[in-house]
Formats: sequence, C-alpha cells, structure tokens
Amino acid sequence: MAAPERVPDDRAQQDGAGGRTASWPTALAGRWLLAAEIGIVAVVAAGLVLRFWTRSALWLDEALTVDIARLPLHDLPSYLKRDGAPPLYYVLLHFWMKPFGDGDLAVRSLSGVLSVLTLPVVWVVGRRLGGRTVGWVSLAVLASAPFAVYYATEARMYSLVMFLTACGAWAVSRALERPRWGNLVAVGVVVAALLYTQYWAIYLVGAFALWLIWQSWRGHVRSANARWALLATVVGCLAFVPWLPTFVYQSRYTGTPWAGVPTYAAIINAITGFTDNQASLVATGSNQGRLLALGYFALAGLGLFGAARGRFHIDLDIRTRPQGRALAFVVVVTLAAAITGGILSKSAFSARYAAVVFVPLLVLLAIGTVTFADARIRAAVVAVVVAAGLASSIPNVDTQRTQAPAVAAVLAAHAKPGDVVAYCPDQLGPATYRLTATAGYRQVTFPRGTGPAYVDWVDYKQAAKAATARAFARKLEGMAGHDHDVWLVSAPGYQGFGVKCQMLAADLLAARDAAGQPWGGHQWVNGNPGRYYEPMNLTQFAPPPA
Repeated sequence: MAAPERVPDDRAQQDGAGGRTASWPTALAGRWLLAAEIGIVAVVAAGLVLRFWTRSALWLDEALTVDIARLPLHDLPSYLKRDGAPPLYYVLLHFWMKPFGDGDLAVRSLSGVLSVLTLPVVWVVGRRLGGRTVGWVSLAVLASAPFAVYYATEARMYSLVMFLTACGAWAVSRALERPRWGNLVAVGVVVAALLYTQYWAIYLVGAFALWLIWQSWRGHVRSANARWALLATVVGCLAFVPWLPTFVYQSRYTGTPWAGVPTYAAIINAITGFTDNQASLVATGSNQGRLLALGYFALAGLGLFGAARGRFHIDLDIRTRPQGRALAFVVVVTLAAAITGGILSKSAFSARYAAVVFVPLLVLLAIGTVTFADARIRAAVVAVVVAAGLASSIPNVDTQRTQAPAVAAVLAAHAKPGDVVAYCPDQLGPATYRLTATAGYRQVTFPRGTGPAYVDWVDYKQAAKAATARAFARKLEGMAGHDHDVWLVSAPGYQGFGVKCQMLAADLLAARDAAGQPWGGHQWVNGNPGRYYEPMNLTQFAPPPA
C-alpha cells in the first residue's frame, strides 16, 4: 500500500555522463508502438478469458467457503470462529450467490470480477507512481500473472485482497499528495476492509504504518501529509476492534493444523509461489515458472537499485531509488514480519497468504523495467515476462484441483441410498459432499464423527490424536448394518493423522459379521497426487450376504 512520490509523466532518459538526452529510443514509435499496443490488447484479452475459465471442480477450501457463505448472516460469526477466517469475503459471496446461484462458475465469478476490476486500478497506480510506461507494464504483467489468474478462478478471498491492496496504493498516493477528507476516508476504509478479508493484512498494515512513521519524522514537505495518512490508517484499524474477540479465539484454537511451521526461506518461496500454477503439486515447478520467477526477482531488484546509464549500461545504486524504496520496504517487511509471526505462533505458511504484497511487488518490478533505457529492449524484456506468465497460466484451465468428481461418479454408479460414506480425514468431505449431498447417503467424517459439509478446525490436532481408527470403524459397521455398504474416501499424508486413515481401512477390511464371515473390500478410485491437488482413494467395504 505504500507509495513513492508520484511521477506524473515519463521523461526522456538522460545520459549519465554528460546529461545529454540519449540517442537511443526512450519511447516506442511506428511499427514498434503498434506491435506493443496490439500486444497489450491481446494479453489483457487473454487474461480476461483465463480469469473465468477452469474445468476443475471446487476443492476443499472453495467448497467449505461456499458452504459457510450460504448460511444466514447471523450464523456466519459462529462458523467462522471454527474456520479461522475473517468475514468480509464470506459476506460478499453470500449476497453474490443470491442472484447468481452456487454453481462452480457462479461462485468463482465473484473472484473473476474482482480480478478484472483490479486491472484498471493497477494501471492507475503504476501510472501515478512511475509514469505511463510503468502503468502499461503493470497492467500487462498483472493480466498475465499466473498467481492472479489462478485466484480469479478460485472461490476464495485472495482476488479481493489483490483488489483492495491496489485500491489502497491508489488511495495512499492521493492522500500523500492531498490529504483531503475523501482521500483519507478511502485509506481508512481500505485498511479496515483488508483486515476483515485476510489476517496477513495485519503485517501489511503494520509495515505501511512503520513507513508512514518514518516519513512523518523526516521533516520533508510531505511529512504532514504522512501524519494524516497515518491517522487514517489508525482509524481503519479501530474498525477491526469489534472482530478482535473472534480473532483472538481463532488465533488460540484454530491456527493452521494442516502444515508445518515455516522458516525464513518462505520469504523467497512467497515470490516463487507467484510464478506458477497454484494447483500444481509439482515441487520443482515448470520451466516457464522458473523463467518468470527469475524475471520477477531481477526486475524487482532493478526497481529498487537500478538506474539507466546507457543503452546497455545499468548502474546499481545501493542507496536505492526513491520510486521503488517504499514498495520494496512494504514487501520485504511484510513478509519478514509474517514469517516471524508464523514461527513464533507455530502457524503454517502458504504462498497464497502473500497475496497482500503481490500488487506492490508487481508495480515494483514494472518500475524496474524502465531502467532499460532503450524502449525496444524494455519491450522485449516485458514480452518475455508476459509470455512466461501466460504459459504458466494456461495450464490452470485443465489442472484438476480435486479428485472428488471421480469419487462422486463411482458412488453415483454403484452406491445406493442409505449406504455409509466416510471421510478420513474430514478435509476430504466438503468437495465430495458438494457433489453427493442429495444422493441419500449417510455421510460422516473422521476424527469428530460430524457431517462432511464443514471442517471444525478448533483444537484440530488434538481431536485427530484423540480419535482411534478402530472405534470409528466399529461405528461405521454399526451404521451400515447388514443391508448397506461402507464407502471410505481417504488419503494419506495429512498433518496430525499419521497412519490412522490407513489403519481405518485395514480395520474395515478385517471386519466380521456376527457369524464370523469377513467383509469384502474393493478399491474403486486410486489417489493420484501427480494429477490432482486434492487426491482421494475410494474403497468399498461390503458385509457378507445374509
């Protein structure tokens, strides 16, 4: 959200040695300009299509989000207390679903629309902070960014986070220029909205406040403006006070029990996480993702340290460039503070949490492109970054996030109403239940024995540790009786469960009826982690014929 001094227009590059206007082209003209204009239109058009196009069904996080958002508004706080998220996105999705429904495309389109709205805002931010070239580069890079494309097709709050951070940068730049009431109110509203959307915004707002404090003490012409912006930020934070009791409860009892504690290497992982298809589990990433990550790091570095000194000559100024200084400060301090907070609170890290710094980072690297004094070289560099971004974004169309449709198809073909469908762990429940809710199965989850529509994250690891596979298997056998089968949807490797899901399958396979006859077992679906973000096994356990 931090903003360097506004640059109203691009200026001709100056030769570092003699101060003469450089002889190389600093702006595109003729066929180069036409090609650039066509290229930007094509990139934005492709980005718009990709923001609404994926063939995957909703996975855990999305299905759970939709299940909570469709509840009456007065029930949202109690369910979110167990879920661990702030409420703003759920409220927006609640009202969005009233006219558009809860189909996959409908619920994801809210994120798509927010992502589309972010594009012109980022163009304005880039133009205000770096000039016309930075504005257009920011637009092109965001339109093609795989991180933005993926979360435009996911029914989660991260597109809203990116939209709000872009609006925040715009509001801050205006407030620092003219601290009028409208500009200051905009800063406060965005701060409050970010805090009610994602909790990592706490670190972003803290880093931004530190930067404003520093600006207030420097004594330059904008110090008074910075103090006004700081006051607006504080007012925005005060709006979060009513939610504080819920936040404290979530921090104490929910946490992130599905992953381990991060290290400071996560700061680098956050940036590399921006550059590949988020639904892919390929640990090494794609070649285009690696190329894009290299471009992000290089251009962000140039945005902070680079200065053009010739057509093929860029100096590095360790004092940093004023245009990129504030953006880099907010990105680095936010990530460092967030990882430190995760280590201290033993909370997990995910690249999606870093959505709070994605827009500032993109504007920073767009500023880095203008260190290439020759406009044709600059255009070629941007073209490579954009091409790599689109190449990393396109697989999102076909990447399958969950194996739930395969499981639901087998159940529809072979299970009958009254059969027992069990999930181990319960995290597999929401995506599959979304596809099977009306089929008449009796559905139950391990470890708590609750329904599959929701996951209760309160004291989650303790609940998983306390539950026993054998007792749960006996419960399933009792529910099935002699007339119905047990269908186990399971997957190994979930944090806190150890081998309990495998033990549950073994206990069901070893089941006997009253006459000592064994149950039969047949595995219909084999989990495929190479293809699915959320793989699942489906095994049928049938009592012997009476």
